[in-house]
Amino acid sequence: MSGQGISFDDGEAYERFMGRWSRLAGEVFLDWLAPAPGLRWVDIGCGNGAFTELLFERAGAAHVDGVDPSAGQLAFASERLQGRPVTLQRGSATALPFADATFDAAAMALVIFFVPTPEDGVAEMVRVTRPGGIVAAYAWDMPGGGFPLEPARDALRQAGIEPLAPPRADVAAMPALRGLWTEAGLEAVTTRTIEVEREFADFAEWWSSCRGAASLAAALDQLPPAEAARLQDGLRERLRPDADGRIRYPARANAIAGVRPR
Repeated sequence: MSGQGISFDDGEAYERFMGRWSRLAGEVFLDWLAPAPGLRWVDIGCGNGAFTELLFERAGAAHVDGVDPSAGQLAFASERLQGRPVTLQRGSATALPFADATFDAAAMALVIFFVPTPEDGVAEMVRVTRPGGIVAAYAWDMPGGGFPLEPARDALRQAGIEPLAPPRADVAAMPALRGLWTEAGLEAVTTRTIEVEREFADFAEWWSSCRGAASLAAALDQLPPAEAARLQDGLRERLRPDADGRIRYPARANAIAGVRPR
């Protein structure tokens, strides 16, 4: 996945800063969808396979086709998913390499705001899903401040630096998602707010997670050392570790699902 200067090519680095968050949100997402087992899924923007793995563990998928533009991410996913009935290939969300009505279900996990023309991405999801099949997605609520690394992003803004954002962060808002699904002609459209929380052993682990995000690291590196230290001190105070030094921090995503008309 990539967009507006943001690219994810290192599957291991992505796992440290976002893969665990993805799994937490993905578990809630799949429990909400409650799909029948034995479906054939397409995971669009599958990245390092964090959500793909959940499709087997949580949804009982019979087979998953994963598509992503990053060879590095796909290599990590291939190792992660060894022994699973999965096919991984490079491809674009707006030009999926599949015939019409190939899948029982199509999903985008934390991807739709990276698609420059999200309406085309949704149209492709609909095209490759069979009539009566599921078309679903979830995305961090960036317009509403729900992104997991929002404290660091906010601190950078206060320091006069605007961190990189997905090219279409606006579509992560619930009304925008509903508009995309409705305009694509999907039926039985439903939505869900996903709230999750992750625990970090200490501030150092949380900070390392932030530094693992290429978009944030590039912005942080613009700061002089003294200003960077002040920014860290401010974040440490804002996040308020507990008596054992641990940090618990929430994030919020918006989810949507619909059915392709028969």
